[in-house]
Amino acid sequence: MQNDTTSKRGGPRILIGQLSPIGDAILTLPVACALRCEFPDAYIGWVVEKLAAPIVCGHPAIDAVVQLPQKWYRSAGAIRNATAKLRPHEFEIAIDCQGATKSALAGRISGAKQRIGYAGRYSNPIGRWMNNVRVEPAFRHLTDRSLELLTPLGIHSPDIRWDLPIPETAALWANRWRRSMKHPRLAVLNPGGTWRSKLWEVDRFASTAKYLRDRYQYKSVVVWGSESEKEMALRIVARSDDASRLAPDTDLYHLAALIRTANLYISGDTGPLHMAVAVGTPAIGLYGATRPGDSGPYGQIALQRAYERGSHQHRRRADNSAMRAIGVEHVCQAIDEMEARAAMGQRAAMGQRAA
Repeated sequence: MQNDTTSKRGGPRILIGQLSPIGDAILTLPVACALRCEFPDAYIGWVVEKLAAPIVCGHPAIDAVVQLPQKWYRSAGAIRNATAKLRPHEFEIAIDCQGATKSALAGRISGAKQRIGYAGRYSNPIGRWMNNVRVEPAFRHLTDRSLELLTPLGIHSPDIRWDLPIPETAALWANRWRRSMKHPRLAVLNPGGTWRSKLWEVDRFASTAKYLRDRYQYKSVVVWGSESEKEMALRIVARSDDASRLAPDTDLYHLAALIRTANLYISGDTGPLHMAVAVGTPAIGLYGATRPGDSGPYGQIALQRAYERGSHQHRRRADNSAMRAIGVEHVCQAIDEMEARAAMGQRAAMGQRAA
């Protein structure tokens, strides 16, 4: 999707480079929000690959989404095609939030004269060479360090906003579906993930659903995205003693809308976890092959009892032994902590009203 490339806003023309899948795209949305707040008249574009395109299409801070095919950077012809898509936007500034060769290359071929990227460990040597303004981030988390890339533009410590776009049709559907549950409290459980090493055990999700019901009167809904994930979800439902039910098939927009109606979300490190944060649903993230310090659910609870060390490829292909170190009791303790926080917040709100 691309908006009108002939738009001549009065402010700077800025390209955000983040071509990672869904989770990292969501974690980078505050960059677009901060730019729009600082430069209301800026022309802001985002270069993205197919998987994460729905996350940025329709975002209120973004004027143009330039969607490139996967592996677009692996041939001269594909790079020429990408250049032809980017150049008409006349970007002046490119911000490489990903720190990868392809995100730096996208900024370079866009024609932007000022190309901001990471110095040090969060960028590879080729990316550092292609970017001509380099920032050494003080923070580890992707959201915080991406926002640090805005300091050369005079933006320091902006408010964190997500403004995840949810179409009205998806919101209406989710609200109807939520009412059909006829249950006051809803938890969303997501057993899926793109890596085997990010998966928590099915039986443990089922036990968690029963704990949520017995202790806090929750009904759980188990979401899924692929047929293999649907199989896992069905096993959770079958083993949870009527404490959970299967979610309907959803696209990303309807999934976000459904999560927004929930009171709690629990999953491994996957895109919908960060979606929950972006729509304001309390979340618990389970970590094994990745570090919550780098990509945890922002401002929410992250659990990690063991870490699968090694290269990116090793961690991607590993089994889920690090995830198995997280017991049901650890998740239940996190639920107790979250419920205690909510109760304190309710008491504080009641006290303010009384005053």
